[in-house]
Amino acid sequence: MANRSPSPIPIWPQTPRRRRGIWNYPRPHRTGLRAWIPSWRVVVGTGLTLLSLGVGVFTAGWIGWPVPDARASIGSQTTTVYYADNKVMGKFAAVDRTIRKLDELPPYVGQAVIASEDQGFEDHMGVDPLGIVRAAISNVTGGGRQGASTLTQQYVENTYYEPGQSSYADKFREIILALKVDQEKTKDEILEGYVNSIYLGRGAYGFEAAAKAYFNKPAAELTVSETAMLVGIIPSPSYWDPRFGEESKAVAEQKWARVLRNMADMGYITQEERKSATFPEPIEYKPASRAGQVGYLLEEVRKELADPDGANISEEELMTNGYEIHTTINSKFQKAAVKAANTIPYKGEGAASKRLGVSIVSIDPKDGAIRALYGGKNYEEVQFNSATDGKAQGGSTFKPFTLIGALEEDHELNEYYNGNSPMQIPGWTEQVDGVETEKELTNFGPAGSGGESYGDIDLVDATANSVNTVYAQLNVEIGAKKSQDVAIRAGIPKEATNDELSNVLGTSNVRPVDLAGAYATFAAQGTRHETHILTSVKRGEEDVWQFSGENTKKDIIDPVVMAKATYAMEQVVNEGSGVPAKELLGPDGKQRPVAGKTGSTNNNRSAWFAGYIPQLATVVGLYQTSEKGGEETITPFGQWAGGSLTGGTWPVTAWTQYMQEITKGMEVEEFPPYVPPAPKPSPTPTPSPTPSEDQMVMVPTGLVGQQFAAAAAAISGAGLNPQLVEVPSDQPPSTVLSVEKEGQEVPRGSGIRVEVSTGPEQPEATNVPGGLIGSSEGSARGKLQGAGLEPVVQYQPSDDVRQGTVIDVSPGEGTQVESGSPVQLIVSSGPDVGLPTGEPTGGGGGGGGGGGGGGNGNSSP
Repeated sequence: MANRSPSPIPIWPQTPRRRRGIWNYPRPHRTGLRAWIPSWRVVVGTGLTLLSLGVGVFTAGWIGWPVPDARASIGSQTTTVYYADNKVMGKFAAVDRTIRKLDELPPYVGQAVIASEDQGFEDHMGVDPLGIVRAAISNVTGGGRQGASTLTQQYVENTYYEPGQSSYADKFREIILALKVDQEKTKDEILEGYVNSIYLGRGAYGFEAAAKAYFNKPAAELTVSETAMLVGIIPSPSYWDPRFGEESKAVAEQKWARVLRNMADMGYITQEERKSATFPEPIEYKPASRAGQVGYLLEEVRKELADPDGANISEEELMTNGYEIHTTINSKFQKAAVKAANTIPYKGEGAASKRLGVSIVSIDPKDGAIRALYGGKNYEEVQFNSATDGKAQGGSTFKPFTLIGALEEDHELNEYYNGNSPMQIPGWTEQVDGVETEKELTNFGPAGSGGESYGDIDLVDATANSVNTVYAQLNVEIGAKKSQDVAIRAGIPKEATNDELSNVLGTSNVRPVDLAGAYATFAAQGTRHETHILTSVKRGEEDVWQFSGENTKKDIIDPVVMAKATYAMEQVVNEGSGVPAKELLGPDGKQRPVAGKTGSTNNNRSAWFAGYIPQLATVVGLYQTSEKGGEETITPFGQWAGGSLTGGTWPVTAWTQYMQEITKGMEVEEFPPYVPPAPKPSPTPTPSPTPSEDQMVMVPTGLVGQQFAAAAAAISGAGLNPQLVEVPSDQPPSTVLSVEKEGQEVPRGSGIRVEVSTGPEQPEATNVPGGLIGSSEGSARGKLQGAGLEPVVQYQPSDDVRQGTVIDVSPGEGTQVESGSPVQLIVSSGPDVGLPTGEPTGGGGGGGGGGGGGGNGNSSP
């Protein structure tokens, strides 16, 4: 049988296998839902890929994101400025923050923050993973964006991020930094940073600033309840502050209760403490403002701090370093200065100009400290300070510099000078059509009068009456540079002086604060102190700077000379242009010693009263600018409307009112004693060639009782110079009362004092004030006493007029009477119940005022 090869196996046609693509769905060989379910390999692969990606991104972030420096504003603290009595004056701040260490705060501050914001703070590593997942799910599912920030994350956000950075990338970076910060810092350091950086509303950053903004106390004095309220509003202080209304207050109370409940649950407080707690009432919110006087004072503080020879603190340092600055300003004095300045009316009849510059400056003569500084009504409206930025001619307030210069040159107060007006004085010249001619000088007096003439008067009377012609002669004798030198030594800057003969009349512009400094030198009897507004600067416990007084110059003016000059300036108040200042009384009701000088300038473009008591020098000044910025005549206001504004009007009246307010209870001190020497003849006015001093002549006798003209002729005929001195007496006018050295031999050319009668002294007349009828008894008494009259009260029953009201006056209102005359007040005693009439046993009240008139002239009082 033949062999057969086996039959070949049949080859069936094969279907080629499909190549897998990136997208392999639906899966082959699967049906239904299974075709769309990923295989376990895909799930595991995807998970590993995402995990690797996450680890890679995290690692990159960890390596690439170091903890940055804190934002510059985080270390910024509020600088607080204080008055001399430790009341807060104001603040300088980029942000309102005062940093406190954690151990300087009550322990429940940090505890309340943890209980409310992050109860797991002490245990986690800076982030809360479960919280992150929970927030992510809510955000993805549209449940509203949520945060899962731990307290550490909030600290990171507050410290290293600028406001408004809240994207997912920012949150991821925040997590990385929170983990790093938790490793680098202790929990207490993080908590301390948080409580000092968190914003709590009312412009306050951190708990120290917030405690003052909400409860007007330092954070160390916060109660648990107050702390809970502050912590409760952390998420939204700009809406949950109770000051925004009942709805906000209700939310704040809910959050407050939640914080207390959490604190009790965590054991920080007891349940009894939680239940007994009451919701605290925050104080009224008053945003920091520089309105009114605060702005002017803070600006002077800023300028003095920047002085390279002083504290040398820059504005940037001032705004960020959190200094504690103490000033010299007495808050009581400052308030009184504002009150005095506010007596100027700016509305209605007799209103002052809106361009009026008003200044009041008080300086302590014992150390140069500025105790009050008024330079304008409202800093927010006008930033120009009339007291430190404004300048005006000093007028007759400069005459004391010439007087002191003369006394240093061995002149005496009892020397006589010709005080007539007008007068041409050698050396006083002016340019007329390009030609230098002698200038005619006048004294103060009514317009067109040529000024008041005083005859021969001594330097005391010339000072009291501000006699220009006498002081002009005196300045010629000592030289204008001598007057300039005294002014500079006393404290006037050189640029505010000149060496012209007219400097005696205050022709240079001077700042009120510099004039006050010079008069403080007078009050210190010749010792000049550096004028200053700062006493000390601290930063925490560190003493940064303190006023040393090292620039004090003792006896810059001889105390003996200064005692003489002070005596002369006392007479300005006692009998001259500053008489209203006599009303400054001590606690015993007696007149305080006051010295000073009024000052006005040509056309009354400035008006001053610079006065002092031993404990304080105060300058009150006025000037007025024109619409174009130049100087113009001060518009008379108030009771002086229709007249003229001079130093003897509002300035001295306001000075007196202000000083009376601030010296209440202040001890009365006396100026150094000065005994005036006997009267001394005046210098010989341009005599004929003088015979030799050994040629003697006899003073004529038998002149008493004659008329002055005949006596003067006899004295002149003997080769002597008669010096007229007028005195009141019962003898007829011009009758000679006495002749100096009558019958004695004196050198030819000597001046001989001749006292001549002006006739019987006429009683001073005054008018019965108006407005008495219908006023109260006390008010009427005060008005009468202020007018120099004696009130006599008679009570009369009345069914129609209220008890204590004036019914009638005798003599009538407006009647001219002698000063000191009695004026009867008929006062209602109410319905007739048999009250006696006559003078009551109790005393009344009194007050008064004074002022001065005006005119033109080269300078006025």
